[in-house]
Amino acid sequence: MILTSALLSYLGITALNIAGTSLGLLPMGICLLCLVAIFVLQLQHSRPGADLVPPVRKRITLGVQALLTYLPVMVFESQWGAMAGFLAGSLLLLLPPRVAWPMYGAVGLSMLAPPAIDGRPLIDSIYLFQSTLLTGLVVYGLSRLAALVRQLHETKNELARMAVTKERLRISRNLHDLLGYSLSAITLKSELIHRLVLTQPQRAKAEIEDVLALSRQSLADVRRVSRGLRDMSLQSELASVTGLLEATDVKVSTEVRLDELGPEVNTVLAAVLREAITNMLRHSRATECSIEAVQDCGRVRLVVTNDGVAAVYRDTSQDSGAGLQNLAMRLRSVSGRLTIAHGSDGTFRLTAEAPVAFVAAPREAGEEAFRRPRAEEPSTLPCTGPAA
Repeated sequence: MILTSALLSYLGITALNIAGTSLGLLPMGICLLCLVAIFVLQLQHSRPGADLVPPVRKRITLGVQALLTYLPVMVFESQWGAMAGFLAGSLLLLLPPRVAWPMYGAVGLSMLAPPAIDGRPLIDSIYLFQSTLLTGLVVYGLSRLAALVRQLHETKNELARMAVTKERLRISRNLHDLLGYSLSAITLKSELIHRLVLTQPQRAKAEIEDVLALSRQSLADVRRVSRGLRDMSLQSELASVTGLLEATDVKVSTEVRLDELGPEVNTVLAAVLREAITNMLRHSRATECSIEAVQDCGRVRLVVTNDGVAAVYRDTSQDSGAGLQNLAMRLRSVSGRLTIAHGSDGTFRLTAEAPVAFVAAPREAGEEAFRRPRAEEPSTLPCTGPAA
């Protein structure tokens, strides 16, 4: 709108200057037609992306504008000189800088001639030269400004779309991490209740109470997803998953040496433990599981190892998710890392390491948050010693 108003103002000034002369109706009509043609051409040259059109089309439109700039000078003399500024601006908009700026200067210099031919003072030639260059810069600047404003609006809309997508991914990831374990536990306990309800009613009743507690917790988790992933405790999750595995006849061994963890790291590692147990229950026939949670030298390491995994592990089920990738992203957000190892004897090991207290660190180029080492590759901490 600003660019269009400025162009119309320049055209109006030129029309008023020529209307003040003693020319007849026919020259005035030709003047108006030329002004309209220049206005249309300038709008084409000033639109966003005009510099990307084919070179042939650029040469044609610039050639037509040059003719409409210089030929009317023979009739309207210096009164038409303002239109040279439009041509100068178009050259800057459409041509490469190394070509555009010399031609821009040449257009300005060419406007020294009309006042001299008319016998006007030298000051008029200098004025027309300077006004031509100034008009060219105004046309160029306003055109670029309009393109930048449009690009800014497009970028703003794209950022809004990205924010919506990011929020959807966050909700999806939180639902997966929070509910995957709970729903798997409810399913397993329900199957256990189905087997026990006739033979061991008292134990079945106790399992039903656990299912009710899990259901209530799942409902609360869903309500909290809109506020982000709730704070979770690694210690609490260790107790919860140990009870679940024992109820499903999986032999569990644990080694826990933990002090107080930062809230972010505590939540992430608790989510890692949940996802590891969920994957084990869904994708293996585990009979033994070992869980190690050790804090040492300012870092904490969580290792979950289980057996009962196929020789070549590949989850091709329709319901397979991206739990490990989600957890790798979470660990990377607290300067940690996630590694997995698949042994030839059917064992599966998941290792998560992170600093005890999260300190933001720059992300190294090419660093991978998730990798698959060889089964024999050890997962080590930077140093060994007594628990922190």
